[in-house]
Amino acid sequence: MTTDLVSIDLDQPLSEAYHALQGAPFEHIPVLDVDRPVGMLSSTDILRLVYDVEGASDKMLTSMLDHQFTIEDAMSSDLVTLTSDATVHDAAEILAEGKTHSILVLNGGTLSGIVTTTDLVRYLRDL
Repeated sequence: MTTDLVSIDLDQPLSEAYHALQGAPFEHIPVLDVDRPVGMLSSTDILRLVYDVEGASDKMLTSMLDHQFTIEDAMSSDLVTLTSDATVHDAAEILAEGKTHSILVLNGGTLSGIVTTTDLVRYLRDL
């Protein structure tokens, strides 16, 4: 699992999440309400909100995101989670279903990491 996480707070502007995802080596950002995970956000989620905006500058897009939408508008609140004592096999079973590409790992309800399909492939490669 990845433990060096980038997360965003529920009350931050949506443009901050958008900019964090641009060019990042990850595709998902956990959304926290204080320290409790409440959602997951991807660049695809954000772009769905503004899919019909053609030729918009980055500044215009940022302004639109912050004035018309919130993080809650874009995020998925159907979280897939495991506890920190789960096994790699547990994560693989969930990811193999193909319904999600990321699993939040919780320790006592607090976010401690994320397992993605990429993490699982790297783990298997290194075996």
